[in-house]
Amino acid sequence: MSRPRRCLVTGANRGLGLEFAQQLLERGDHVLGACRHPGRASALNDLVGEYPGRMHMLPLDTADARSIAELARELPLVFDGLDLLINNAGVLHSGERFGSVQALNLDDSFRTNASGPFLLTQALAPVLARGARVVNLSSSWGSIAELEAFRTPSYAISKAAQNMASALLAKALAERGVVVLALNPGWVQTDMGGAHAELTPAEAVAGMLQVIDGAGIADSGRFLDHRGEPVPW
Repeated sequence: MSRPRRCLVTGANRGLGLEFAQQLLERGDHVLGACRHPGRASALNDLVGEYPGRMHMLPLDTADARSIAELARELPLVFDGLDLLINNAGVLHSGERFGSVQALNLDDSFRTNASGPFLLTQALAPVLARGARVVNLSSSWGSIAELEAFRTPSYAISKAAQNMASALLAKALAERGVVVLALNPGWVQTDMGGAHAELTPAEAVAGMLQVIDGAGIADSGRFLDHRGEPVPW
């Protein structure tokens, strides 16, 4: 694009979301970072000071329909349209064992990881520019074809549901040339991935941004990794 992109990153207060915000700002783009408690997001507030006029913040809880509606109402006060939406916010309930999986964990995971990104994209569809990109951060743990063992059921189930949401959004937004991608960042050194993961956040995000930049309408609805390689459903 010849002009800076208008980007919204959810879960931007830490991990991959914060790294997306950082790298997009370094590229010269304008970024709206959304998270549950912006006042507590010290690293994100530092970016606001470092990139005045290009870094903005708004509260968002993707598990709360009212919070999604409020962000949709407030976004036009920040941007007159949106070129890139990165649905990064997610939750992982660790330590789940078969026989003791809690309904609350399943409900929270589904609302945050699956229905939240779908509902946010639906709410923001009117302001998505023609040819915009919508990226849902998925996981190999949401791949049914790659399932090897019983693990993190609330997370895995919600990510599999999110993958269907990505495919449905690709169909819904195709007429406007909007590209929707489900991206698996890989095993990344974040609070969720742990210190022994294979990739740094910088490496994972740099790879995903290359995939996003190179994607065309024919790629919409695909499930890809940070190198642009297809991930089995």
